[in-house]
Amino acid sequence: MRRRFIWAGLIALACGNAQADGMYRWVDKSGKVYYGDAPAADATKVDKMKFGAVQTVAVDDLPYLTRRAKQSFPVTLYVAENCGDSCKQAREFLTKRGIPFTENNVRTKEELETFKQLSGSAGVPTLAVGKTWFKGFQAEQWGGGLDTAGYPQTPSNQPQPSANPSATKPEKTETQH
Repeated sequence: MRRRFIWAGLIALACGNAQADGMYRWVDKSGKVYYGDAPAADATKVDKMKFGAVQTVAVDDLPYLTRRAKQSFPVTLYVAENCGDSCKQAREFLTKRGIPFTENNVRTKEELETFKQLSGSAGVPTLAVGKTWFKGFQAEQWGGGLDTAGYPQTPSNQPQPSANPSATKPEKTETQH
């Protein structure tokens, strides 16, 4: 019985560490730069990347279909300070549809380089649904990508928090709009 608790604790610890790792930038022996969720064992220089974002809301009470889609295809909206109306429209689109998403505000030159490596573009807004990237806000295209990922087309009846991106700027957030 005691062994089961020990194994369960070790498994929970391993799962927690796997989810908390984030994004890394590293350089190999030949000087080539890489980006990914885990640095190579032979990396000579490793930097953990940080993205700024907006607001955190618990997502435990999401409907089953939304939780399932979020687990398989997490949604991340990339924006920048000078993005203007297109980023606002993108955020409102996700909010209106009830999509839980993480919003990353690309601020520094390093963040921009990492973003370019990941997305293949420097333009914002950009939406990542799982490993699929949608560049520039196009409601029909984004909606199709969210449909394919299994997100419901209409939000649940839950009360939605209001998001005011200019009010506070914590480090990393996950938002249920």
